[in-house]
Amino acid sequence: MSDLRRPHPPRLRAGLASCALFLALAGCAAGPDFAKPEPEAPDDWTSWRGADDTLRAPIDAGAALRPQWWEAFGDPVLNRLQRQALEASPDLQTAALRFAQARVQRSTVAAQRGPQIDASGGVHRQRQSEYGAGTRMIDAIGGNRETLAKALSQPFTLYQAGFDASWELDLWGRVRRSVEAADAEARSQAALLELARLSLASDVARNYFELRTAQRQIRLAREDIAALEERTQILAARVRGGVIDHFELERQRAELAAIKARLPGLLAEEGAGANRLGVLLGERPGALRDMLTAEAGETAAVLPDLALGLPSEVALRRPDIRAAEARLHRATAGIGVARAELYPSIRLGAHFGYESYLGGEFADWGSRTWSIGPSLDLPLFDHGRRKSVVRLRELEQQEAAVNYQQTVLKAWQEIDDALSAYAAETQQAQQLHARVQNAGDAYALARARYEGGAVDFMAVLDSRRSFLQARRDLAASEGRLGTRYVAINKAIGNVPRETAGVR
Repeated sequence: MSDLRRPHPPRLRAGLASCALFLALAGCAAGPDFAKPEPEAPDDWTSWRGADDTLRAPIDAGAALRPQWWEAFGDPVLNRLQRQALEASPDLQTAALRFAQARVQRSTVAAQRGPQIDASGGVHRQRQSEYGAGTRMIDAIGGNRETLAKALSQPFTLYQAGFDASWELDLWGRVRRSVEAADAEARSQAALLELARLSLASDVARNYFELRTAQRQIRLAREDIAALEERTQILAARVRGGVIDHFELERQRAELAAIKARLPGLLAEEGAGANRLGVLLGERPGALRDMLTAEAGETAAVLPDLALGLPSEVALRRPDIRAAEARLHRATAGIGVARAELYPSIRLGAHFGYESYLGGEFADWGSRTWSIGPSLDLPLFDHGRRKSVVRLRELEQQEAAVNYQQTVLKAWQEIDDALSAYAAETQQAQQLHARVQNAGDAYALARARYEGGAVDFMAVLDSRRSFLQARRDLAASEGRLGTRYVAINKAIGNVPRETAGVR
């Protein structure tokens, strides 16, 4: 019979069985495996709607998303603000640091998979007690106790140096589940970093449009004040001439005072908007004054087409959904970590070193010390603490699952609300455009009739004020339309690309 067909000795068979058992245990991990959730999504952007069917925004689902979506407005000041914000925002730097901390924490947890090796050494001057545990043997043996005790209790110097190695066998996957949870936490922080980038870009664009709207309102208010002052002067002259009484003059003065009272609030709103942008960019108050002058934003922005991509890709784009999924993964892995604590743990340890009370013999081979062997930690009774931790982790996992579902539902609610609001504002802006056109035609007709002597100048001033009011309403609507477009890009998770200044 050849050596290959010869039966294995009992010790060899036991060793092979132990190795097979160890490999089997090493391949398993306690706790449930994470199953990636599949969120529902509509077939198209018009399927899941809560608003009236008339509020349908024109959507180009086949067009590719523009990562730097604010560039579609063609506003160089807005583009500059966005670049500076993505490079210098304190909020974005904080989110980036949290992501870096999560990656370092993952490396810290992963380090538990390998053996740990430590070196130690020391020199100690010590003395033993003449009546301590070390000299108890003298009384048991008998003899001249006083002489032996004094000899053993003489002070001496002990030299020690060595290496210690230990390695915990990850039989139940505690370390693997811990690394899995750390990976999930790193993905969660990465998603939150993208969410911070998207929120920052959205806040910069929204505050910029609100600032420009306030500046347009200031300019129109000043034009209105000039028109009212001119009309008031004409009325005062007619009162002095006895043509009319004081009633119309006082009414006009009250209206003029009301318009002038609005101007300080608009100026304060302009300053607050500039300061909000400064905070987002990490700048002091007033640092952006030259960049945000009213002359730089007189032209109304032309809104680009809505390129939203496919509805099924929303869960892949929205950072909050991906962060919620990562938190669910982390909670699922936490169950495995807690369950692994219920089972015994085995740690392999080894020590090699030198120890001597004689300095000259410290490096001698006879001064070596060593030990090797496993240690077993078997949990027996802890008043149910470990089982309570398992139950706690299971409840946390259930909470994370509910939070994920709620995040997905909230995402589609925000998308529907943003699209409906954009469609409603678009329709309102169209009507206001028509109003401005009609008011402008009426103003031009009033001037022509005044020049022809058909009407007095009061009709010209009244038509001019109506034209200015229509322009004010249109400016406010166009500003809201820009913020509605920003809300859509935020709702669908259109995260801007990372710039060179942000890591």
